[in-house]
Order: sequence, then C-alpha cells, then structure tokens
Amino acid sequence: MTRFIVEADGASRGNPGDASYGTVILHGETGEVVAERAGVLGHATNNVAEYNGLVAALEFIASVDSDAIVEVRMDSKLVVEQMSGRWKIKHPDMQSLAIRARQILPVGNVTYTWIPREDNKRADALANEALDTHLSGGSGIIERP
Repeated sequence: MTRFIVEADGASRGNPGDASYGTVILHGETGEVVAERAGVLGHATNNVAEYNGLVAALEFIASVDSDAIVEVRMDSKLVVEQMSGRWKIKHPDMQSLAIRARQILPVGNVTYTWIPREDNKRADALANEALDTHLSGGSGIIERP
C-alpha cells in the first residue's frame, strides 16, 4: 500500500461564480510531488469547488493504487468536518460529491486534517491558475505529470 498526502482547494469568484479546483498529490514517505490536477467547473460555490478538488485527487490516487492510504489536508473546515463524519451535509451538490469521494477508496483508508490557508498555497495557486487560464481563453485543465 502506498501512502499519499493530498492538498486540495477550490476557488469561486463571486461565490457562486466562476469556479475551479486545484490539488497536489504528494508521496506520503518522501513528500515529493507525484501529480498536480486542476480544472474549471463553470458556475459553482467555493464549497462545491473544494469537494471537486478532493474527488479529483482521490480518483488519481485510486488509478495508481486502489488500496492507498491517504491523508487529505484542506483549509476547508466544512469539507474536513463533513468528510470526517462530524458535521451533516445538507447541500445536495455537496452530498453527491461526498458520496462519490467516499466510494473511491476503501473506508478507513482516507483521513482528513484541517490546515491553515497559508499552508495550502500550492493547491490554491493551482485552482487560480486553472481559472485564470480558462478566463483567458485556455482550457483551464492542468495535469502534471
């Protein structure tokens, strides 16, 4: 089983407004960046964008190792608390994204940690890069490597 650390974030200009997500996947032992993913979502809230960043990261990890152990680090207290099962999820869009996220990897293989916004700068920068690229006429999709 491979260990990964995920840093995920979402952006929404207008909230709701033009939205995107960004996520950085790190090797859990070395801390090296394994992959970066970002994309544009259209019109959505920041919270929906945050959930999309989480889903994108987990889907990438599952494609590499379907039994991986993952620590998700996010500056969204809402997503961390909801995905940890401590807070209810009332918004229908977030409910469906949370269900999707829980189905990607085995139950118990993913833990959630809240981090301060300043510790999530890489994921935030990716989300904003995707949105800026899209608004400038580009695709707004980032996949490295």
